[in-house]
Amino acid sequence: MKFKKLLAIITASAMVFGLAACGGNEDSKTEEGGETAKTENSKDSGEDDNALTIWAWDEAFNIKTAEDAKEIYTKENPDAEINIVTMAQDDIVAKLNTSLSSGSYDGLPDIVLIEDYKAQGYLTAYPDEFADLSDVVNQDDFAGYKTAVNQVDGTVYGVPFDSGVAAVFYRTDLIEQAGYTQEDMQNLTWEKYIEIGKAVKEKCGVYMLTLDPSDIGQIRMMMQSAGTWYTDEEGKVSLAGNQGLKDAINVYKELVDSGIAKQVSDWDQFVGAFNNGEVATVPTGCWIAPSIQKAEDQSGKWAVAAFPRMEANADSVNASSIGGGGWYVLKNVGNEEMAKDFLADTFASSVDLMNTLAQDITLVSTLNAASTAENYTKPNEFFGGQEIFADFAEWTANVPSVNYGLNTYAIEDLMTEAVQAIVNGADIDSTLEDYQAQAEAAVAQ
Repeated sequence: MKFKKLLAIITASAMVFGLAACGGNEDSKTEEGGETAKTENSKDSGEDDNALTIWAWDEAFNIKTAEDAKEIYTKENPDAEINIVTMAQDDIVAKLNTSLSSGSYDGLPDIVLIEDYKAQGYLTAYPDEFADLSDVVNQDDFAGYKTAVNQVDGTVYGVPFDSGVAAVFYRTDLIEQAGYTQEDMQNLTWEKYIEIGKAVKEKCGVYMLTLDPSDIGQIRMMMQSAGTWYTDEEGKVSLAGNQGLKDAINVYKELVDSGIAKQVSDWDQFVGAFNNGEVATVPTGCWIAPSIQKAEDQSGKWAVAAFPRMEANADSVNASSIGGGGWYVLKNVGNEEMAKDFLADTFASSVDLMNTLAQDITLVSTLNAASTAENYTKPNEFFGGQEIFADFAEWTANVPSVNYGLNTYAIEDLMTEAVQAIVNGADIDSTLEDYQAQAEAAVAQ
């Protein structure tokens, strides 16, 4: 039953912004066409013990990361053969599930990137398939909220990778034209954000942000800012009576009702809205920075502020997260020790690697020591000379830890319906009670 449950969870439609944190949605279409040629180096039984295979998605982000790690590792280990395979995230999910459920390891990688929201599902459904990395990962070396998702009963199974720390990217010129200052954007509440958004809409003729009715990533971020999730600390469904969720939905409804949100329906419309100057802010994960910087004519007109907190919720803070992933070792494939050595020398410790990736892909690392690297302390001219990496690091340290549980996407599929019902006038308490029962039934199957 565990496998059936996980398969239903993981193959559910993933929200576009959550996947984009690791590049999953934007690049999956282009990666699928080249998958056959690129997977020919996948692990086969009897393969050289000095060879590793790594699976990840997104050529521009995660694959570039693996290539830079390979370069660092092979300098000290010139005989090592590192095969990096590009594969759409959905295909990785399908292949892992099929092989691990049947105990067939031919063709599987030694190291695989797994999205944080999916990690607990894998570790619970396949408890004997992932290597113990407790001797590789020093938990104190990473942001606390990231190490909470990669372990079971105190045993660490993943190396934290990219930060999905949330922020508000905003157009300084439009905010000022609306009568506000950059100081007004600091220590934001959602109530103040909406106030500013109304002025921006009235005086500048542009929206404050985008919202996609099929994607409630904004609610996910608001919830985590208050230290709550769709599940409780034990991983049980927690919708009815969840005050953090209720407060987040109320804020979301106010964003819709205020008229300051431009509706979009896909990734291209989302990116196009801020690249074309149709919105004044982008409240989402730090991973959106490279997409914002594609509009070179807007250089110097952007800045970054901490994520807004919910004023009605005393536990809510100006920090949250969306997306991100970690590196895991499949221990029964063949080269567990070499795979662990590779991760130990790269993602688990290398400040040089993080420094390189900050420049190459604007990586916000969750390795605490990265904050002292040269490229993490440089001002960013596109963002008005702001030292954005220093700010991201500060906010990352304040992100509340939550238990993502096994069922984030399965529950969110239902919650998307619930939120739209509430936005359209349904009673919030009775609606959450109804969907609590539906969610419990769905994850019990």
